[in-house]
Amino acid sequence: MERRGVTTEEVVGEHLGRAVPTSAAAARHHVQHLLRGLLPAPGVDPRDDLTLADVLLVTSELVTNAIRHGGGVTHFSAEVTDDGLHLSVGDRSDAVPHTTPRTGTDGRFAVGGYGWPLIHRLGRDVAVVPLPGGGKTIRVVVPLG
Repeated sequence: MERRGVTTEEVVGEHLGRAVPTSAAAARHHVQHLLRGLLPAPGVDPRDDLTLADVLLVTSELVTNAIRHGGGVTHFSAEVTDDGLHLSVGDRSDAVPHTTPRTGTDGRFAVGGYGWPLIHRLGRDVAVVPLPGGGKTIRVVVPLG
C-alpha cells in the first residue's frame, strides 16, 4: 500500500475543492479515488472486489445516516493505514445510533435499520465521539485485506 497517509481531504481538495461530501455517492467517489492503486482493478481477485464493496457500503451507510438522522455531514475524512481504511464522519446530532428491532410490536418486519449493524459487522473499532459544541463523530476502521 504505497499511498499510506494520503487522506480524503487532500484528494478532495485536489479534485473537487471541498472536503465534506453532500451525498453518499460523493463520499464513495472520494474513497474510491483514495484507494485507486491500492487494490487491484475489479475482476482481478474476487476477494478484493468484496473488500471494495465492503468499504463502499460502510462509507455509504455512515454518510447516509449523517444526512438522514444527524442533520447533515459536518466532517468527513478517510485515511489508509496498515490497519485498513479509517473513516470519520461527523454530524450535528448528539443522538447515539442504535439498532432498530427487526420486527415491530405487530410482528411485521420494520423498515430500515440495517446500516448501523452493517457498520459493526464490516468494520471494527467503531466509536461514537460526542463533540464539545454539539454533534458527534463516528469513527470506524474497515480492513483492506
